[in-house]
Amino acid sequence: MPEAILLKDVDGVGTKGTVVDVSKGYLRNFLIPRSLAAPATKGLLAQAQARTETEDRAKREAFQRAGEFAEQLNKTVLTLSEKAGADGRLFGSITNQDIADAIKEARGIEVDKRKVHLEEPIKNVGTYAVIVELGDGVTASVKTMVTEA
Repeated sequence: MPEAILLKDVDGVGTKGTVVDVSKGYLRNFLIPRSLAAPATKGLLAQAQARTETEDRAKREAFQRAGEFAEQLNKTVLTLSEKAGADGRLFGSITNQDIADAIKEARGIEVDKRKVHLEEPIKNVGTYAVIVELGDGVTASVKTMVTEA
């Protein structure tokens, strides 16, 4: 059975970049015409190996960078001011986007608003612990103080 390098994910066969053993007919009649795989040659095997090493290195660096950002954010205290009534209830609310913008302003760390975990927008003055996901399972707890403007 010939070896092939998958150029795209193929259900039941493997993921992109993996070397798999497939039958000649399947490779020649299905995978190659649809640009899903290429025959495994020495050059392509070396390219696939280099690509996986590069991807692994990039993942390690991203995980390390996320850990450094988490350390910074765990020490960060955000202070957000919003107009509030006499009972401490905000006229507006503090949303995921507001917190992401405050993090960018305070620490220069770009955080996607979908990665800021608030069960519901903050509608009262007080102190809150907001969980921020930084990628690859790395999270940080950002202390957020909401004050009356």
